[in-house]
Amino acid sequence: MAWLTTAMILLPLAGALLVWVFPWDNFTAGAIALLVALAEVGVWIECLVRFDFNQGGLQLDQQTSWFSDLHVSYHVGMYGFSLWLVGLTVVVQAATIAYAFWARRTGARAYFGLMLLLTAAIVGVFTAQDLLLFYVFWEAMLLPLYVLIGVWGGPGRLGATIKFVIYTMAGSLLMLAAVIVLGLSQGTFDLTASWQSSSDWLFLGFVAAFAVKAPLFPLHGWLPDAYRESPPEVSAVLSGVVSKAAIYGFIRIAITKFPEPTKDFRTVILVLAAIGLVYGSLLAFRAPDVRGVIAYSSLAQLGLITFGVFAVNDLGLNGAVLQMVNHGLISAALFLLAGGIERRAATGEFARLGGMARGRPVLATVLMTTGVIALAVPGSAAFAGEFAILAGVFTRGWGYAVVGAVAIVLAAMYMLRLISAVLHREPGPAVTPAALDLRPAELAAIVPLLACLLALSVWPAAITERSFTGNRAGAEIGAQFGGKP
Repeated sequence: MAWLTTAMILLPLAGALLVWVFPWDNFTAGAIALLVALAEVGVWIECLVRFDFNQGGLQLDQQTSWFSDLHVSYHVGMYGFSLWLVGLTVVVQAATIAYAFWARRTGARAYFGLMLLLTAAIVGVFTAQDLLLFYVFWEAMLLPLYVLIGVWGGPGRLGATIKFVIYTMAGSLLMLAAVIVLGLSQGTFDLTASWQSSSDWLFLGFVAAFAVKAPLFPLHGWLPDAYRESPPEVSAVLSGVVSKAAIYGFIRIAITKFPEPTKDFRTVILVLAAIGLVYGSLLAFRAPDVRGVIAYSSLAQLGLITFGVFAVNDLGLNGAVLQMVNHGLISAALFLLAGGIERRAATGEFARLGGMARGRPVLATVLMTTGVIALAVPGSAAFAGEFAILAGVFTRGWGYAVVGAVAIVLAAMYMLRLISAVLHREPGPAVTPAALDLRPAELAAIVPLLACLLALSVWPAAITERSFTGNRAGAEIGAQFGGKP
């Protein structure tokens, strides 16, 4: 079944071409895109069923020579941790396409084709086992995002798009230089080959690209505008999925292939992550609007996940993968809810909102449920992920665990502030009694995300015990660091 991984890349790509080529009306184009997205979820479930977690290692892989002179190949496959990230991608993309279909986006053929192209590119990033192929998919994410933000974004979309492109292109060029030098010096671009590098400069080239895309402090300058000006479903993809591609790069390339530079720069990266964690939490607490809270909370959460990754031990890495999935589902659900609030009140500013729980029990229930999970209350999937990360990073220094604990308290404060400002204060001038509750189509997009979170709350070990067992990447990390300080 090696073709399954390739099928997950080609299916949305074929769907994009199908939507673009034929002169469908808006409804038909959206319906086709939604069917393709749901079929993509079905193919992933087939991959999940066929993946042997006891065996571990690279599975469902396919390799074909691409440029034989340079030893570049089309090589794709999945490890345990990448399988879960591909699952996150297809579930979030199906939800966002369903939301956009309900919202009746103008220029549906172009819009939905770009969303499907973005799906193919992200899946390609999570499955590529060749450095040059990884870079091709990495850059392929930029084009649809550029158009989706620049054409369908809000009033400030031009500035947001320019910032996003400048930041990401600068990081990508550094990574391209690192990919070329590294591949030529090693004589292969194959990530599954047993090679490692001790070059600090090449390591920093990859780290810069990943830190910009995540984003991590202090390379987050594009984040507020892009998250606020994008259509809500595009913001959901940016925060929920695209940021995880950067963390995946840290795990699959930076740590695995650069063990010595990782040791050298680990403290610097952990300190920057700690600053971003606290800084993002404080900005989220002070943000004047719904999207601002979600955007800056994403900056904070990515700092926390980076803690787990660069703890480089079993607890930290497993917690990081679980929290990537948790945060992806939570932020996607919150951005879609933000879109629903904005459609009803024509604003997301707290000063003009309030009292939306009255007469809208479904909105109140869904927002409260999502918010409670985001609070990381004991028994939730977010609690399991954050606890594992803090336990893992404690081995690198108790101070990091203290910072993480403080940030979790701040997260509770800004999430409760968001819930109170939207649902429980006196109604603001933008809230009218005529504003409807969540519609069935909106629930069809958001409820599956919550269902996944509830399932992970019941069984977080589905991810934490099935991410790195037997994987080459995990084995290399364990051999290099042994899970010890």
